[in-house]
Amino acid sequence: MKTSPLHGWEISPADAIQLQKELVPLVRERRLARPPRVIAGADCGLDVENVRIHAGVILFSYPELKELERRRATLPLAFSYVSGLLSFRECPALLKAFSLLSRKPDVVMFDGQGRAHPRRLGLACHMGLWLGIPSFGCAKSRLTGRFVPPGRKRGSVSPLTDKGETIGAVVRTRDGCNPVFVSAGHLITLAEAVEITLHCAVAGRIPLPTREADRWLRG
Repeated sequence: MKTSPLHGWEISPADAIQLQKELVPLVRERRLARPPRVIAGADCGLDVENVRIHAGVILFSYPELKELERRRATLPLAFSYVSGLLSFRECPALLKAFSLLSRKPDVVMFDGQGRAHPRRLGLACHMGLWLGIPSFGCAKSRLTGRFVPPGRKRGSVSPLTDKGETIGAVVRTRDGCNPVFVSAGHLITLAEAVEITLHCAVAGRIPLPTREADRWLRG
């Protein structure tokens, strides 16, 4: 599948922050035009020497969650870790992996943040803009915002807020387990992202698409 370049990746952290601010107005949160039939799970990991980054994308049928395709890409690690700038570290490898897919997914779940980001441009927003595909984040931990823990039962949800704005949802995907942090990225609503997350959390705390991508990269 093809993507439309938005900008280059050789950039300083200060310029990356400014670029995020310029990209935020392009992000759109809206309902899906039709029910998804193919969902992608995407994740990244580093090699043992921390000099190369691996990206994995796995496609599943939806709602059946049968695997359809998986692609992997590796690039030299070119951007140091800076809190709030994860997308500049991971996007190039992810984009290469997506370019290898034989078909375009209807929605993408990223192991990371969407709008639940200090500047409202997490990985799922940034990648959504590049891909032009409805995208959202399902993170294992909170990056920013405040919340009251949801109920202990699967399906319990509480809002994640920051400066008076709801930026995500704290979702219990399994009875008694720690919640995950879901936020809309681009071209999808938060309610739809939560619904898809819960549907995909079939055998554990982490939803199948990103759990399998993470497991594959670690293997």
